[in-house]
Amino acid sequence: MRQRLILMLKFPRPGTVKTRLVPALGAHRACELYCSLVRHTLTEVERFKASAEVAVEARLTDAPDEAAARAWLGGDIVIRDQDDGDLGQRMDRAVQVAFAEGAETVAVIGGDCPQLTDRHLASAFAALEQAEAVIGPAADGGYYLIGLRRPLPTLFRGVSWGGADVLAQTLANARAFAIEISQLATLRDLDVPDDLPLWTQTPVARAAGRGGVSVVIPTLNEQEQLPATLAAARREHPHEIIVTDGGSTDRTLEIARRHDALVLEGSAGRARQMNRGAAVATGEYLLFLHADTVLPAIYPSLVKTTLARPGVVGGAFRFAVSGEFLGRRLIERGTNWRARYRQLPYGDQGIFVRADTFAQLGGYADLPIMEDYEFVQRLRRFGRLALAPAAALTSGRRWRELGPLRTLLVNQLVILGYCLGVSPVRLADWYHRPRSWRTFRPTRPGNKVPVTTSLFPE
Repeated sequence: MRQRLILMLKFPRPGTVKTRLVPALGAHRACELYCSLVRHTLTEVERFKASAEVAVEARLTDAPDEAAARAWLGGDIVIRDQDDGDLGQRMDRAVQVAFAEGAETVAVIGGDCPQLTDRHLASAFAALEQAEAVIGPAADGGYYLIGLRRPLPTLFRGVSWGGADVLAQTLANARAFAIEISQLATLRDLDVPDDLPLWTQTPVARAAGRGGVSVVIPTLNEQEQLPATLAAARREHPHEIIVTDGGSTDRTLEIARRHDALVLEGSAGRARQMNRGAAVATGEYLLFLHADTVLPAIYPSLVKTTLARPGVVGGAFRFAVSGEFLGRRLIERGTNWRARYRQLPYGDQGIFVRADTFAQLGGYADLPIMEDYEFVQRLRRFGRLALAPAAALTSGRRWRELGPLRTLLVNQLVILGYCLGVSPVRLADWYHRPRSWRTFRPTRPGNKVPVTTSLFPE
């Protein structure tokens, strides 16, 4: 065939592929993601082949033998070894072989661009009908595709492969030798944790996550509570567990990785941490879980059956507090009444929602406190919230440390302050210094927002 498409691939071994994703995913999950990216690429190649006469081959490195390579890539693709040398030398030799075998136009791609589609491949070969070369720029300074109408070894020389100047150096080579080069749309590769949201938009990721529950856990120095939370979450085999950390200085990250969670690191703030986790989640359902809350048995099934009820758009588990203290049962009953009849569950009840509904709502508002309250208020506009028929057990540490009455008072004052328009920043500052509740004073006549002046003196 006159058109040849070459895929430059590396045989998948944990710890050797997608190494910059290992801190977030772990070596095995990073390897699995690489394999999924290659499957996505091969799917788009097959779609392109359905409307074009093109010969496809994979140039593979690090494969133990042909049988292993064939088991990975399947039997319908030509598989050849990559030669020695840097990436440019290997691509150049593959291209020259293709032209020597009769190809008239040749394009080379990798296997890790989740935004690549059959349309980009079609555009590349269409561009080669006019231009000597075509290139698909990557947002990180490299490229995801290069196509040629004749051997052009000069394009591959003097390039710092793997760096941020690959595209610029290649284009400079083209200018230096007066090579006409056409450019495709800029796409993003998936190389670092910040790129992970790209993967969620691919058909392969959506298919893998169909029917699955993604558990998102925001953390900040939770080494004492997190092991029990993760053990209970992992026991029921959800689609994935995502720990999104806000700068822990204890063993939180180590514990999360030991429990095979996907680990994201970034700025603190529960709302933005949960949004960060949701952005990379691939499950059909999202369950937002506090790091000190233990989920009940068969919770993935409970999430799905609860959201399957007519008119239900979101839900939570019944509220239960660990430990014994005066008034515990009364607090649990009151909280569950509030969640059931006023449709206002607490965040530590494990709020869950369909991923597409969460996206439609735009996620959590970036508030330092009351993010769950605000989110639930918006969610209720779309339908009902329901309680799952099992309890999530949240830590009673705050209730025991401050006492039930003081904790209840603090919580209600924060809600009241928020409803009266007090700045969430000021509410968060007061909430995290709970002894300051003693400074509460009756308001003076004429104050428009009395809680602001009484709880938060200027």
